[in-house]
Amino acid sequence: MGSKERIQRQKDDTRKSILDAALQIVKQEGWPALSMRKIADMIEYTAPIIYEYFSNKEGILFELTRQGYILLGEKIKAARDSKTNAEEQLEAMWLAYWDFAFAESEFYQLMYGVQVNCCEMYKKMPEAEYTTDLFYNAIEKLLIKVPISDDASDLKYYTFWSLIHGLISLNLVQKGANDAINQEILRSAIKAIIKTIND
Repeated sequence: MGSKERIQRQKDDTRKSILDAALQIVKQEGWPALSMRKIADMIEYTAPIIYEYFSNKEGILFELTRQGYILLGEKIKAARDSKTNAEEQLEAMWLAYWDFAFAESEFYQLMYGVQVNCCEMYKKMPEAEYTTDLFYNAIEKLLIKVPISDDASDLKYYTFWSLIHGLISLNLVQKGANDAINQEILRSAIKAIIKTIND
């Protein structure tokens, strides 16, 4: 390996260490505790070194948000691909979304502004749009009125999302009902929306 490649690998490793440290701080102390100084202390660098990789804390948040959407997109796609029936695909996708929200709650909070200020530009990330498009495509497979209007797709997507995101948010913030009840509510809601998708 040449010196250029070695230097680039070291830079990539340092950048990854910064992001890993940020996520570790958040998992231990929450999003409000995250600071450039804490990241620097954790990876045993000075704060100016961190600024060589990210111009500010928002730059770190932006990259972590992007990584979260990539991970969510992978989970949603895998759930879709695990089923062949369109209704089962859509249900599996929303269940994967739910699972992601709790397995990766720090990412979810950042991506969707649950107890964290998120930036509007996050929603315009290609990675965020990819995840949304997966849902739209699955919904449109079930819509039988041709041509499919954007309004119909939007209505169904936001019906699903508002209900599921709302239930997730309640549980992340207030630690709502027990998991068995939540699963029953979630599955019943998904099935009910699917059943009325062409109304």
